[in-house]
Amino acid sequence: MTEKEILKALSTVQEPDLHKDLVSLNMIRDIRISGDEVSFTVVLTTPACPLKEKIEKDCVLAIQKAFGPHILVKVEMTANVTSNRLDKLVLPNVKNIIAVASGKGGVGKSTVSSGLALALSQMGARVGLLDADIHGPSIPMMFGEMNSQPMMRDVDGKSLMVPVEKFGIKLLSIGFLIKPEQAVVWRGPMVSSALRQFVNDTDWGELDYLILDLPPGTGDIHLTMLQVVPLTGIVMVTTPQAVALADAYKAATMFAMTPVKVPILGIVENMAYFTPAELPQNKYHIFGYGGGKTMSNELDVPFLGEVPIYMEIREGGDSGEPAVLSQGTPVQKAFFQIAEKVARQIAVLNANLVPAQNA
Repeated sequence: MTEKEILKALSTVQEPDLHKDLVSLNMIRDIRISGDEVSFTVVLTTPACPLKEKIEKDCVLAIQKAFGPHILVKVEMTANVTSNRLDKLVLPNVKNIIAVASGKGGVGKSTVSSGLALALSQMGARVGLLDADIHGPSIPMMFGEMNSQPMMRDVDGKSLMVPVEKFGIKLLSIGFLIKPEQAVVWRGPMVSSALRQFVNDTDWGELDYLILDLPPGTGDIHLTMLQVVPLTGIVMVTTPQAVALADAYKAATMFAMTPVKVPILGIVENMAYFTPAELPQNKYHIFGYGGGKTMSNELDVPFLGEVPIYMEIREGGDSGEPAVLSQGTPVQKAFFQIAEKVARQIAVLNANLVPAQNA
């Protein structure tokens, strides 16, 4: 066996999402040969890759098919998150920026934003979460950091905010800068100015994903984010009932109308159904059924998943201990599946799109 022969064998293994072989994608590294043993590293496009086990199995089968079933194959799976950003003037060390949006309040954008951020982080990614809801910040309470404040750091002669860190996530919110009971009574220009500071005057460091938790509606904040931040894509959140779907459609239309075209990564349906603990086989669709899937079909975008009504989500949000952190629970499973699909969508976009330029 030689390194060249091993690469030839692995060139028959395809990355399921990108539909190209691992060798041409430059995903095979550090090949080592010792007698009848072969080891190498597969560098995935995201640590949240849901098909890593299939890729590993296909690699082993390809080597054994080429050189015999007696060959011992050791595959190390690692990840280097991809990016298609060309303009690095804003957030230069952030590979991908995801906005979580909806048209209606109360559908669970902050729940989905925090769950997505935590799931990606637990899968091994470097993640930040920016609470862009100036008038109704939720992230400090949901992460149990109501009394925290960002520190300041001097970087190249410029004073920058340092995000609060909790559960491995870098957090920033107007809620860290005001008293919990204080209302933010600002007009649009002041809100836009604050958001620009959160983006440009913050030391976010190196991140694989920065999640923006947007407020409801289609107003100043959304336009500011589209103008200031080179977004990778949008995750739309809705609940099944018609009034939430109608507002979500309006928000999706807004993103399609703006000069900077930002792809919708998919739809998340929150509060999809309720299952009582004493009746685990039953599903009660309190707010309706199938609205998120219908919306994804009509917009021709992926359906990322549904989040049922779990008491643990409410309890975790109130206590500052997110339910996503509870190992092996239905809540964690739901958000991990959503995070895997979001990461997959981004990897495919980054592989197929010309590097994005923010107008």
